[in-house]
Amino acid sequence: MDIFETSLKGVFGIQPKVFEDHRGWFMETWSDAKMTTLGFNVSFVQDNHSFTVKKGTLRGLHFQNSPMAQAKLVRCAAGSVLDVAVDIRKGSPNYRKWVAVELSAVNKRQLLIPRGFAHGFLTLTDNVEFVYKCDNLYSSENDRSIRFDDPTIGIDWGIDNPILSDKDAAAPFLEESDCKYIYKLK
Repeated sequence: MDIFETSLKGVFGIQPKVFEDHRGWFMETWSDAKMTTLGFNVSFVQDNHSFTVKKGTLRGLHFQNSPMAQAKLVRCAAGSVLDVAVDIRKGSPNYRKWVAVELSAVNKRQLLIPRGFAHGFLTLTDNVEFVYKCDNLYSSENDRSIRFDDPTIGIDWGIDNPILSDKDAAAPFLEESDCKYIYKLK
């Protein structure tokens, strides 16, 4: 696996090594042993898999408040997405900054998103399968959303009218949310 830092400190890209032959291909998407030697100490406890029918569907921006905050390892298993992470830790030098990375079944890239970041993605193709690992269980009581078009964040999604769930369409702006993340110096 090759690890690359994105423009947003704390969010890392992972490019798995892909082994191909006449039968197809194989890749290792996560290795605790390898990642621990690189300084990543994340223990995943839940895997999720979503399917989105239409190109132009936007899911997000989502996060969970503490004590059920989640780090995520995300990838696109079919199709292509524009994947976005936003720093929502008040006091962070990167507060409200975002990074976007294209993840696809072809490029096989993954994004490792730490706790304290909101996450969302826009489908760039029809029939998208999106897979992600979480280091904490889902908690409906702590599940939160932020508006995808919050002007204080200013994400360039490249689309004006995405397909949204009712939940995402009604999401508050970051300043109106009850986001509880506070940046702490290490």
